Amino acid sequence: MTLKIGDKAPAFNLLCDNDKKIKLSDLKGKKVVLYFYPKDSTPGCTQEGLDFKELHAKFKRAGAVVLGASKDSVAQHKNFKEKQGFPFNLLSDEDGKLCEDYGVWIKKKNYGREYMGIERATFLINEKGKIANIWHAVKVKGHAEEVLAKLKEI
Repeated sequence: MTLKIGDKAPAFNLLCDNDKKIKLSDLKGKKVVLYFYPKDSTPGCTQEGLDFKELHAKFKRAGAVVLGASKDSVAQHKNFKEKQGFPFNLLSDEDGKLCEDYGVWIKKKNYGREYMGIERATFLINEKGKIANIWHAVKVKGHAEEVLAKLKEI
């Protein structure tokens, strides 16, 4: 299933880096920036997280909750978050259901090898739980700024 702007965002109820569960329904009335990244502590994923960290106060002022998501474990997320000082939560999608629901578990190719992996993608969810914007195949440089600019439009 491919999500489109205006679709209802798929619900989730996942453990995050602080061993608590986060439910999308608990965030109703807030804007949510849900960004998917392939792997904790890798260069691109670290940079993307640091970019969201740098702009976190502006996201908060715009009424948004930032959530990172990957298939890494809660323990890996905890370590990554502490090491980088991220002020937002990281969702642990170990079974891959969230990635499947949002259509970011895709066939990738690297040096001629094909494998399944997480597409770097971001979903902007409005206060009513609908998808307001989608970025697929995200390039890290400038992405957090782009999301913040879009957030101010909705």
